[in-house]
Amino acid sequence: MNAAEWPVAAVRFARPTDRLDDVLRFYEEGLGLRRIDSFDDHAGYSGVMLGLPDEEVHLELTTHAEGSPGPAPTRDNLLVLYMTDRATIAQVESRLRVLGHEPVEPENPYWSEDLTFADPDGWRVVLRYVDS
Repeated sequence: MNAAEWPVAAVRFARPTDRLDDVLRFYEEGLGLRRIDSFDDHAGYSGVMLGLPDEEVHLELTTHAEGSPGPAPTRDNLLVLYMTDRATIAQVESRLRVLGHEPVEPENPYWSEDLTFADPDGWRVVLRYVDS
């Protein structure tokens, strides 16, 4: 089946957090992801969708009024952002450091040439340079 035959219009990765404001600061202010939608108190859930980098692929962060999430599953559960501009990577790194996030060692040495950061919940994000 080729892409034209595959009936998927968008992909959303969703995950819960009990620290929505802190996690949003990491992804919006630090990484620079754009908020594309949000919702409040839908059966106790509230959340925000962020574009990765647009509306066809996005990250949904949710929280429940009664709490629910546990810690990040492992240090090797990654969101990898492939970036084509080294200056942008340096700007993102600087913003994350200002917010108090320092790079962490990757679990898998394959990512050791890249920058890895842990969000406030411990979920890891890799910033990887690629030629365009």
